[in-house]
Amino acid sequence: MADSTPAENPSEETNPALGSGTSRARPRVLVVLIAVALASVAIDQISKFLVVQNLELGEVVPVLGDLLQFHFVKNPGAAFSIGNAYTWIFAILASAVTVVIIWFSRRIRSFAWAWVFGLLLGGTVGNLADRLFREPGFGVGHVIDFLTIPLLPAIFNLADVSITAAMVLFLILTIRGIGLDGTKAVPAKKADGADNADAAVARDEN
Repeated sequence: MADSTPAENPSEETNPALGSGTSRARPRVLVVLIAVALASVAIDQISKFLVVQNLELGEVVPVLGDLLQFHFVKNPGAAFSIGNAYTWIFAILASAVTVVIIWFSRRIRSFAWAWVFGLLLGGTVGNLADRLFREPGFGVGHVIDFLTIPLLPAIFNLADVSITAAMVLFLILTIRGIGLDGTKAVPAKKADGADNADAAVARDEN
């Protein structure tokens, strides 16, 4: 008599990285992604508002001596003042990246990856808002930059920091082999060894 127990759906299995079924975890993962993105945008825009209100363009203010300084500039280029002559192109690219991140977010089941995409989305939207709504005009607005450290020759902002943090976390998760669903990839050799061990156990039982 055939076993009438329904086959389990792999997509509904309990995921140790999430602590619950992936289907149940997805709404919470999206909440984390959105919260991280909104927080990143808010912190970035508030910091830029304070800089514009309290510093003169070009003014330099030591914060931690030479280790960290505020240096208020308006950047028409990309992150870290790259490509100053192509402001409108960067605005289009940032818009496209924002759409791709939002579309791709439906595949995420891991809280760690939610942080990656949340930081990336927040940083991208933070700088995109400058390009769309700041002078000299829509789509060609100059990004507010104000942070400088000795290790970098360029001036940057907190949106750039969010994007950089997202890339660092992306590399860490990729190197560790953690997928978007939070599961860790098993190396082929280790998987083959496990299969051989299972086969040996099966032969012993027979």
